[in-house]
Amino acid sequence: MAHNTKIINQLRALVLLTQTEEQVARTRISQARTDAVRRELTQNADNAAKRSLEITEQLRSLGGVPDVVTPAIGRLGAILKATFEQAAPFEEALLSDLALEHQLLDRATYVKVLADQAELTQVRQLAEKLITAHEATVEWLTVVLAEEALGGPAALVATPLQKVAGGVARAANAPVRFVANTVNNVVDTVQNAGEETSDTVRGVVGRVGALADAARETLTAGRSASLRRAEQIARREGNKDAAEAAKTAREELGDVSADELPIKNFDQLSVGDAVKAIKNLKDAHEIRVVIRYEETHKDRSNVVSAAQTTLADLAKDAVGVPS
Repeated sequence: MAHNTKIINQLRALVLLTQTEEQVARTRISQARTDAVRRELTQNADNAAKRSLEITEQLRSLGGVPDVVTPAIGRLGAILKATFEQAAPFEEALLSDLALEHQLLDRATYVKVLADQAELTQVRQLAEKLITAHEATVEWLTVVLAEEALGGPAALVATPLQKVAGGVARAANAPVRFVANTVNNVVDTVQNAGEETSDTVRGVVGRVGALADAARETLTAGRSASLRRAEQIARREGNKDAAEAAKTAREELGDVSADELPIKNFDQLSVGDAVKAIKNLKDAHEIRVVIRYEETHKDRSNVVSAAQTTLADLAKDAVGVPS
């Protein structure tokens, strides 16, 4: 009887968590990068809804009181989760999803052991079904996180707020940071060398003013133009790190020319040839550049999907998941 009480308590917790899982999957649908991922998330949400009903049925069969409040709490939990994570970096939202799946997996495993001890075959079968489902989701989320760690783009895309929280804002701020770093370097050089003549000071001030004007100019222009201008200034001033940061930001926006792509004559390739060339890429950064370029230019779904699959294979290798 003690085991039955524990099982009932765990089933109640699983209903609540599964309801939350369903709602989270539905909120993620709008973040899907491709139609295939969108369909997968929709199926995941539908399957979670079915699992919730199955758990409830088992709960009733054990004499547990039907919980009409749990579904509402689950939906509320998912809404609150989605709301709060907007202020967190994208990877934190994914880690939160992964934590939820691990809790579901661990509880299902615990229920399986309890069911074995209580000789409840149906409960054990349900627990095994839940374990299989959550193991698959844990693996999928782990791969998505690995894709993000490799630089993305992952199967899910960050919302605008998450992009800001996650650091994409640093791309827009690159010109300002570059100006500040350059000014600091100049001042440090002057101080260290003891060059405090009025001419030198005026030169530094003039340099600061020119760079500040350039920063204002770049910030008032479009974001892409801003980054290109920042890169030009950085290269002119010999700041390789700042130049690369600006270039990387441009690549994240898909603002690169065809001759900057890792695939030669990419724009002239047919879909089939482009897909074949992408599959030969082994560098996550290069794949990411191609994806962003394709999405902001021709946006051929087969090409984007092939690049995404290639990146996913790299992510699976990184975390030891069989392709």
